[in-house]
Amino acid sequence: MTSFLQEQKRPTAQRSFHWQRGVERTLIYVGLAIGAVLVGAPFVYMFTGSFKLNADIFSYPLTFIPRHPTLDNYVRLFNGSEIPYLRQFANSLFVAISQTLLTLFVASTVGWGFAKYEFAGKRVLFLILLATLTFPFQLVLVPLFLMMVSIRWLDTYWAIIIPGAISAFGCFFMRQSMLAAPDDLVDAARIDGASDWGIFWRIGLPLARGALSVLAVLVFLGSWNDYLWPLVVLRTAEMFTYPVGLATLVGLYKVEYGMILAGAFLATLPILVIFIAGRNMLLDNLTIGAIKG
Repeated sequence: MTSFLQEQKRPTAQRSFHWQRGVERTLIYVGLAIGAVLVGAPFVYMFTGSFKLNADIFSYPLTFIPRHPTLDNYVRLFNGSEIPYLRQFANSLFVAISQTLLTLFVASTVGWGFAKYEFAGKRVLFLILLATLTFPFQLVLVPLFLMMVSIRWLDTYWAIIIPGAISAFGCFFMRQSMLAAPDDLVDAARIDGASDWGIFWRIGLPLARGALSVLAVLVFLGSWNDYLWPLVVLRTAEMFTYPVGLATLVGLYKVEYGMILAGAFLATLPILVIFIAGRNMLLDNLTIGAIKG
């Protein structure tokens, strides 16, 4: 009798379990859909708004689809009638790529040194490195600006690339990744006569390839979207990066919202290309440094 009752209850329990799983899955999908709409709507409006005139952007009721589509915003951006946008876009691209490459070199060498070498004051230097992570950039902005003035780097690319390439976070990030490199492999390379640079180039960098890719994306995005420091050190429109250039379209009596939306949309294209091309490697390596300390 007991076994019969258990057999009778089992289908009911299974149906209840499947119903609960279905409700949970539905709620998850609904939440994801709402999140996708909230995140994606501003980007859709930025794209469609770039084909509107200022009068259409402020028309009521608000519409995503342009009533009178126009390419005037893009034409004015490309012909440089208001700002030399193409030059500023190229400036941002050059600065971001240069800063990314230099940051990867500095961070990887410093990280390898902290991970695989023993030297006097190593622990103290590493603690100082970590302490600098707590300093906001605004704290060093004035001293750094005075330094740029003293070495005559104002209104040059060097004033953006060199300070931005010294990343305490990047050094810490690469150190955490390079700790996983087997010491036995490094010792074997030394026994075989490999130089320190050869060990770093042939062992350290290949084993930290995933961390390098993640750091490259983070540094590129930070440099690409940086506004405050370029605004401080750059002086001429031809040297501006695109965020500073687009900000000049905000005037006292008139704001070119259509051109700003068009320029912002074009500026998102390199970011989309990077994420689409490297999404698998980026997602596979997001937890680097979280295991070994």
